[in-house]
Amino acid sequence: MTGLAVFAIIILVSVGAILVVYNMTLIKKIKTYNSINQKITNLNVLQNFMDVLGEDVSVNTKIEKLNNIIIEKYDIKYSTIVTFDGNNYIIRATNVEGKYRDVLSNLHTNETFQESVATATTKYVTTTGNNQSLPYQPADVQRCKSAMFFPMYIDNVYIGYWIIESEKAKAFDNVDTTILEVVKENIVKVLKSVEYQNTIEGTVKVDQFSGLFTAEYFYGEGRKILNNYATSAICMFNIVNLPQINKIDREIGNELITKISEKIKDNISSEYIFVRYMGPKFIIAFGGIEVEAVQSYIEDIKHEVEDIDMKNEESEEEEESIKPILNFALTTYYKGTPLEGTTKKLEDYFLSDAGPDESGINII
Repeated sequence: MTGLAVFAIIILVSVGAILVVYNMTLIKKIKTYNSINQKITNLNVLQNFMDVLGEDVSVNTKIEKLNNIIIEKYDIKYSTIVTFDGNNYIIRATNVEGKYRDVLSNLHTNETFQESVATATTKYVTTTGNNQSLPYQPADVQRCKSAMFFPMYIDNVYIGYWIIESEKAKAFDNVDTTILEVVKENIVKVLKSVEYQNTIEGTVKVDQFSGLFTAEYFYGEGRKILNNYATSAICMFNIVNLPQINKIDREIGNELITKISEKIKDNISSEYIFVRYMGPKFIIAFGGIEVEAVQSYIEDIKHEVEDIDMKNEESEEEEESIKPILNFALTTYYKGTPLEGTTKKLEDYFLSDAGPDESGINII
């Protein structure tokens, strides 16, 4: 072999070595780029989650929005979130067609996933052939070929599961499961965060005597309505003499609440919120209205309501009348601030500053 040939071989080997090193460096850079890109995606998703949490929408709408974010950002074909309330499994969000949903709400009964639920571990199932069905699907249904099942827990208490699915076999073979575990934990955090809101929405009821929604409605739907405006006037009024009327005759007290509520409902726009807050206290909320602008209206309401005359038939005096005495307090609610803080300020006025027989219209 000539010296020239040896030299050529050395050059080729050197070039090959350089290319190998370059390729290894390039692969490393690509992995680093992908890792950074994935971290950015995760941060964006987390920010999207937080944005949805802050929206004035129902719990169900929030969970549906979160599921849509997951589907879009991680390019997942199907995503389903199912919660367990101690008695029932409920699909809270899914993009799977309705006719296939019954199966998804009963995965806890399938032995494929029972161990996963018991041990709090992720379960990956996939088919190997085109004519196979996943073990939790009926034999004649071949909707998906791969699935990952994530049981969810809050403080070691099982609350349901999240399942993602693909129409392709072995679709999740090379997926970084740590990323999906982070997504799952974020779903759990969101479910935990909306737990209080869910309780409030679930306890909304109508008061028996006034026919009005109670405080739970005010803090749920009412908050959403008020947050459409920069500022709103909040009016709380107290039927000052209701405790004394109830001592005379509870039925008269109940009837009085009914008449007062009907009188105000007949004279208030349906755009405004009127609820029985607690006991003798009621709230009227005027979305987008300044406090000063509602004063004359409140004066008219006070006059009309205090004109209601109830007769005490059991009184020894022949025509003893019972009339309500009202005390009003008004303040401003600012969009995005805690509504509970606004109502507490009004309550504190009645508890601390208002005299036991005070009857007026007070701006605080």
